[in-house]
Amino acid sequence: MKDCCTPKGGAYDLAVIGAGSAGFSAAITAAETGARVALIGEGTIGGTCVNVGCVPSKALIRAVEGLHHARAANRFDGIEAGAGVTEWAATVAQKQALVEELRAAKYSDVLPRHDNIDYVEGRARFDDEGRLTVDGDAFPAAKIVVATGARPHVPAIPGIKTVDALDSTSALELTTLPDSMLVLGAGYIGVELAQLFARAGVLVTLVSRRGVLPEAEPEISEALEGYLSEEGIRLARVTGYESVAHDGGSVRLTTTAGESYDAARLLLATGRVPNSDRLNLGAAGIETDARGGIVVDAQMRTANPNVWAAGDVTGSDQFVYMAAYGAKIATRNAVAGEVRSYDNGTMPWVVFSDPQVAGVGLSEAQARAAGHEVVTSVLPLDAVPRALAARDTRGLIKLVAETDSKRLLGAQILAPEGADSIQTAAMALKAGLTYEELADTIMPYLTTVEGLKLAAQTFEKDVAALSCCAG
Repeated sequence: MKDCCTPKGGAYDLAVIGAGSAGFSAAITAAETGARVALIGEGTIGGTCVNVGCVPSKALIRAVEGLHHARAANRFDGIEAGAGVTEWAATVAQKQALVEELRAAKYSDVLPRHDNIDYVEGRARFDDEGRLTVDGDAFPAAKIVVATGARPHVPAIPGIKTVDALDSTSALELTTLPDSMLVLGAGYIGVELAQLFARAGVLVTLVSRRGVLPEAEPEISEALEGYLSEEGIRLARVTGYESVAHDGGSVRLTTTAGESYDAARLLLATGRVPNSDRLNLGAAGIETDARGGIVVDAQMRTANPNVWAAGDVTGSDQFVYMAAYGAKIATRNAVAGEVRSYDNGTMPWVVFSDPQVAGVGLSEAQARAAGHEVVTSVLPLDAVPRALAARDTRGLIKLVAETDSKRLLGAQILAPEGADSIQTAAMALKAGLTYEELADTIMPYLTTVEGLKLAAQTFEKDVAALSCCAG
């Protein structure tokens, strides 16, 4: 990696602030156009996903998945199995080795392959005249892409700073498992981590104000809540949080209704906030929303005509693949003079719970709020042959379509292998298929994705009256 200030001949064509997935996407995209690029990073290179997000969490989720499958093996007659944690520190060390391997392969080792990218270690900030600086020194660049990501949100609960609360980063670094844990927040991070630690043997209480996955279809949220409860996770729906305090060797959470919940550790999964507060954006004429997300237009441009922003710092679509996608659009517009627009209309998303939750497009509520007359199909997983063969019928599939045109508007899947099926629904929406056309699509038998075909048929047929593979 190179550490330098200004290229020979003057300013950079593009300065990229942030060396995570969005930042690398922006820098590489700009370099491919022939631009001279400065990639400005502070701290560990690679950003959230590889270091403290997607990679470590999914590695540990997969590890404890093996424990669950062993314990559930007796659903097949004549089979018994068992599994348990013998050394959690070794599991965490293996996870960390993967993080370091991928950080090198996908980030550090990538930079030398691009001669026109200079890596600059330092803190970027706009000065009071709106000029870009690094560690206080002027840093000339014709165009700028801000890609500084986000960090875990710490809610303003009295006492929260006195109890050494875990967040999604520090929880994945624990080398010793606590006996019990309160997980505050039941969005995708809270659900994933609650199930992870419960399967590892921790007594988990999942506390939330809006229930499990409140943004998902209600049928899916309700079903997943039941499955988590069956695994021994205590679910607590509260109206608000009054205080947090130590109580002997435990942490006690008191709600506004006077209820109290105790555990050895408290894990905060209450969302993420954009890393925009230390950039002095106002001096550069860059606007932010109420949560600190940088406001951009459809071309990813800020209110400053020479500055674009992409990724989690914008406060929307906080997924690594959307960060990279948005950064590519922002950069092409910035350095190549293009007018590309960001489009998340067919953005697939996944929650790595078990069963997995995945979706694309509009939910039923969103479709109705947008003015569509809709019809829906809900197919329980016990109508899918793959689930019957696996003797695991946890889940359902829900499709949303326009009533008159029959055009598909959205899909959500709750299934043990649902994540790998959602892209088929995304492609169907991208192509503008009707549910009749999806129902006529040839899909392989005894796969989870076949459930999409069955769900599409369910709009107008009783699939129980069909033989195998009948369409």
